Amino acid sequence: MNIVMVKKILADGSPCKKCGEVLAKMETDDQLKFIDEILIADERDAESAGMQLAKKLGVERAPFFVVTQDDGSQTIYTVYLKFVKEVLNTAISEKEELKELMNNSQDLDFL
Repeated sequence: MNIVMVKKILADGSPCKKCGEVLAKMETDDQLKFIDEILIADERDAESAGMQLAKKLGVERAPFFVVTQDDGSQTIYTVYLKFVKEVLNTAISEKEELKELMNNSQDLDFL
Protein backbone atom coordinates (compact mmCIF):
# COMPACT_ATOMS: atom_id res chain seq x y z
CA MET A 1 0.00 0.00 0.00
CA ASN A 2 1.14 3.53 -0.83
CA ILE A 3 -0.36 6.64 0.78
CA VAL A 4 -0.02 10.13 -0.68
CA MET A 5 -1.26 13.19 1.19
CA VAL A 6 -1.96 16.41 -0.68
CA LYS A 7 -1.98 19.68 1.22
CA LYS A 8 -2.74 23.11 -0.20
CA ILE A 9 -1.06 26.50 -0.33
CA LEU A 10 -3.63 29.25 -0.91
CA ALA A 11 -3.41 31.85 -3.68
CA ASP A 12 -2.09 34.45 -1.20
CA GLY A 13 0.77 32.09 -0.25
CA SER A 14 -0.61 31.14 3.14
CA PRO A 15 -1.03 27.51 4.16
CA CYS A 16 -4.48 25.94 4.13
CA LYS A 17 -5.84 26.10 7.70
CA LYS A 18 -7.49 22.65 7.56
CA CYS A 19 -4.31 21.12 6.11
CA GLY A 20 -2.31 22.53 9.02
CA GLU A 21 -4.80 21.19 11.53
CA VAL A 22 -4.71 17.73 9.97
CA LEU A 23 -0.90 17.69 9.83
CA ALA A 24 -0.69 18.74 13.48
CA LYS A 25 -3.15 16.01 14.48
CA MET A 26 -1.20 13.44 12.48
CA GLU A 27 2.06 14.50 14.14
CA THR A 28 0.48 14.32 17.60
CA ASP A 29 -0.96 10.87 16.88
CA ASP A 30 2.29 9.61 15.25
CA GLN A 31 0.50 8.94 11.95
CA LEU A 32 2.90 10.66 9.55
CA LYS A 33 5.00 7.50 9.51
CA PHE A 34 2.25 5.91 7.38
CA ILE A 35 2.40 8.63 4.71
CA ASP A 36 4.72 7.77 1.83
CA GLU A 37 4.63 11.17 0.15
CA ILE A 38 3.25 14.65 0.79
CA LEU A 39 2.48 16.74 -2.29
CA ILE A 40 1.77 20.46 -2.37
CA ALA A 41 -1.22 21.80 -4.28
CA ASP A 42 -0.13 25.41 -4.75
CA GLU A 43 -3.03 27.54 -6.01
CA ARG A 44 -0.44 29.94 -7.48
CA ASP A 45 1.01 27.16 -9.65
CA ALA A 46 -1.38 25.01 -11.69
CA GLU A 47 1.58 22.78 -12.55
CA SER A 48 2.43 21.94 -8.93
CA ALA A 49 2.35 18.21 -8.25
CA GLY A 50 -0.63 18.44 -5.89
CA MET A 51 -2.67 20.59 -8.29
CA GLN A 52 -1.98 18.17 -11.14
CA LEU A 53 -3.02 15.16 -9.04
CA ALA A 54 -6.16 16.93 -7.80
CA LYS A 55 -7.12 17.79 -11.38
CA LYS A 56 -6.43 14.25 -12.60
CA LEU A 57 -8.56 12.75 -9.80
CA GLY A 58 -11.26 15.44 -9.84
CA VAL A 59 -10.68 16.40 -6.20
CA GLU A 60 -11.60 19.93 -5.16
CA ARG A 61 -10.83 20.00 -1.43
CA ALA A 62 -7.71 19.66 0.64
CA PRO A 63 -6.18 17.97 2.36
CA PHE A 64 -6.85 14.69 0.65
CA PHE A 65 -5.29 11.26 0.70
CA VAL A 66 -4.76 8.82 -2.16
CA VAL A 67 -4.37 5.24 -1.04
CA THR A 68 -3.02 2.89 -3.70
CA GLN A 69 -3.27 -0.80 -2.93
CA ASP A 70 -0.71 -3.36 -4.11
CA ASP A 71 -3.09 -4.41 -6.89
CA GLY A 72 -3.10 -0.82 -8.23
CA SER A 73 -6.60 0.09 -7.05
CA GLN A 74 -6.96 3.57 -5.58
CA THR A 75 -9.22 5.11 -2.99
CA ILE A 76 -9.42 8.86 -2.44
CA TYR A 77 -10.22 10.27 0.99
CA THR A 78 -11.20 13.91 1.40
CA VAL A 79 -12.29 13.43 5.02
CA TYR A 80 -9.36 12.91 7.40
CA LEU A 81 -11.26 10.95 10.06
CA LYS A 82 -12.69 8.56 7.47
CA PHE A 83 -9.14 7.99 6.21
CA VAL A 84 -7.90 7.36 9.76
CA LYS A 85 -10.75 4.99 10.53
CA GLU A 86 -10.68 2.98 7.29
CA VAL A 87 -6.98 3.00 6.37
CA LEU A 88 -5.10 3.42 9.62
CA ASN A 89 -7.68 1.36 11.53
CA THR A 90 -7.77 3.85 14.38
CA ALA A 91 -10.86 4.24 16.54
CA ILE A 92 -12.55 7.63 16.25
CA SER A 93 -14.84 9.11 18.87
CA GLU A 94 -18.38 9.95 17.80
CA LYS A 95 -17.76 13.56 18.82
CA GLU A 96 -14.72 13.83 16.51
CA GLU A 97 -16.61 12.21 13.67
CA LEU A 98 -19.60 14.55 14.00
CA LYS A 99 -17.35 17.61 14.25
CA GLU A 100 -15.54 16.68 11.05
CA LEU A 101 -18.81 15.94 9.29
CA MET A 102 -20.16 19.37 10.23
CA ASN A 103 -16.93 21.09 9.20
CA ASN A 104 -16.86 19.38 5.81
CA SER A 105 -20.48 19.78 4.77
CA GLN A 106 -21.62 23.06 3.32
CA ASP A 107 -25.21 21.80 3.42
CA LEU A 108 -25.26 21.27 7.18
CA ASP A 109 -25.27 23.86 9.90
CA PHE A 110 -25.63 23.87 13.64
CA LEU A 111 -29.17 24.14 15.01
